[in-house]
Amino acid sequence: MRLSRFFLLFAFMLLATAPSFAQSRDAVPDVPKVLQALADRGAQFRYLGNDHGMEGWIAIYQGQEQYYYITQDKKAFVTGLMFGEDGKPITIEQVKMLQSQGGDVLDLLAADQTQPEETVQQGSVLDAAQMKTPAERMFVDVESSNWLKLGQDSAPVIYSFVDPNCPHCHDFVNDVRKKDYLNKGVLQIRIIPVGFMEGSISQAAFLLASPDAQDRYFKHLDGDKEALPAKGDISTQAVQKNMALMQAWKFNVTPLTVYRSKTGEVKIVRGKVKDFNTVIADLPVPKAPAPAKAP
Repeated sequence: MRLSRFFLLFAFMLLATAPSFAQSRDAVPDVPKVLQALADRGAQFRYLGNDHGMEGWIAIYQGQEQYYYITQDKKAFVTGLMFGEDGKPITIEQVKMLQSQGGDVLDLLAADQTQPEETVQQGSVLDAAQMKTPAERMFVDVESSNWLKLGQDSAPVIYSFVDPNCPHCHDFVNDVRKKDYLNKGVLQIRIIPVGFMEGSISQAAFLLASPDAQDRYFKHLDGDKEALPAKGDISTQAVQKNMALMQAWKFNVTPLTVYRSKTGEVKIVRGKVKDFNTVIADLPVPKAPAPAKAP
């Protein structure tokens, strides 16, 4: 069950006294393997402690909080709140204790958002005949990377590897913004954040986990140094996966753009796109929205 920030605040008010916990929060274990798939997609985890024999974790993914409790054999988990025999929610007290220890990343990434967009998704899998060529295998890898969307769902798609601190990446995205391609539905860029420059990897991880990723990224491009904080306690596994993908396919420059043309070919643009009109003309024509049915 996902809980709103309002519910959390309300639950805090219900706690007259804090339950005592024997387990120390000082020894933080590694994220359990049973939660690894979420970590690979960019979820940020914080340890809640071990109470009543169950290891607790809070996951923050695209600004939404989820609570997990690991079974003693470490092979399964349950989600939701843990309650004590007195009916008080132990989970809420665990979160309060975590926040008292200085969970600034926790607070930033869990900022209240209304229906945040899905920014990190699994790409489609091509059939066996298409998978025969290296280009098709590479494109499937790119589709399955950890990315965030800039632009409208209906617009033609390109995938671009970017480093948050790469000036050429800044120029690349700002060129699109100046032409207003994103708002007009001319182009959708699926940004694949990587971190090869100093401080970039944690900023890229923060960007992937943020519920307002596009807004934060644009503020970062406009010079707001607080938009993408470089926090040392943030998980970078999702970004490392993106970087491993680049290295596996010998992509050695950012920005680097991959897209499928309207003829079905997989194409790569290394570095900044010099002529977006040429690329846009090469992309499939977006499907028009279906007409509304008469009442």
